[in-house]
Amino acid sequence: MKNYFMKKEKYFLIGLILIIFILNYSFLDSILIQNFQNSNTAKVQRIIDGDTIVADNETIRFLGINTPERGEKYYSEAKEFLEKTILNKTIRLEFVGETQDKYYRTLAYVFLDDKNINIELVEKGFANYYFYDGKDKYSEDLENAWEKCLENKINLCKHSSHKCSSCIEINSKKSIINNCEFSCDINNWEIKGEGRKKFLFNKTINSGETLEFDLDISSSGGTLFLRDSEGNLVLFENY
Repeated sequence: MKNYFMKKEKYFLIGLILIIFILNYSFLDSILIQNFQNSNTAKVQRIIDGDTIVADNETIRFLGINTPERGEKYYSEAKEFLEKTILNKTIRLEFVGETQDKYYRTLAYVFLDDKNINIELVEKGFANYYFYDGKDKYSEDLENAWEKCLENKINLCKHSSHKCSSCIEINSKKSIINNCEFSCDINNWEIKGEGRKKFLFNKTINSGETLEFDLDISSSGGTLFLRDSEGNLVLFENY
């Protein structure tokens, strides 16, 4: 008789647990979705610059790209493009890899109506790709967008018309070489990594001369971009 009541209590407890689980399933499901989802929606409240926005009171830094800083060529154009495209609109944020940078900004790819805005910024010449933490699922698309930008020769992809643009080369990660048969005035020419770090030249480089530059690109991606004094692209080199 004792075993009978013990079994009855056991079945009662099991049934009670099942009822509690069923009643709370939707709650548990929402917790699982919050913890394991890799995207969510948000409304854009403010555009800080070409690759940083505020949405739902959270600062969002666009993944995979870098746009010009304040005072640099195309800074305003990149910002204005975002203002026209996504300001006051609901976007989808997709998270890939690290979700926060050292400034506590959320890292994400930004989508509007299934369009990857990060990729559009590169294709329209308002940004270069920036693989700070290595490549991800969208890296190839970003590289293809850069190639389209170069084909169209627009904005950041506009090629330099300087007479030395066809014969100056990046000789290594630390130097450039003048392969022209004449001297080249490269005052205010700039060499830059994928990120913010850059080096400004301030001299004339003679024919055949190699000129070193001091630029640490260890945390600035694997590409160097050389631009003339007008901000137009002389060349870029992958390492």
